[in-house]
Amino acid sequence: MISGRCECAKVSYEIHGEVSDFSHCHCSQCRRLHGAAYATFIGVSRDEFRYLSGEAGLKSYASSAVNDRVFCGDCGSNILVDCKSEPSELYVCMGTVDGHPALPPGYHQYVASKAPWHDLCDDLPQYDAAD
Repeated sequence: MISGRCECAKVSYEIHGEVSDFSHCHCSQCRRLHGAAYATFIGVSRDEFRYLSGEAGLKSYASSAVNDRVFCGDCGSNILVDCKSEPSELYVCMGTVDGHPALPPGYHQYVASKAPWHDLCDDLPQYDAAD
């Protein structure tokens, strides 16, 4: 089981399943929303994800026609991305995950729009757009 929470601990969740995807997104939207060089996500089955607390306090932002960003309405922690084009999956923000779950091989996406001041220093696959 994987567990996680927002910074203020009002929102908590658990995942009863395996991580199917592990990515580092460098698109300008993720950089702005996370205030960082990139955002790291794990893909999990929607059916295996559940909120333990704080669901009523969540806020959602439609960042595009296909993506809703879900965050804590109190502390602002990004919890997940709900991709309408992938109705069976959720993309959980790795920064909210407790511990170190088993992860598949990772990759970088939207590298073509990465921050020019950030250098990629690993050997993970890189994709100019989504994989």
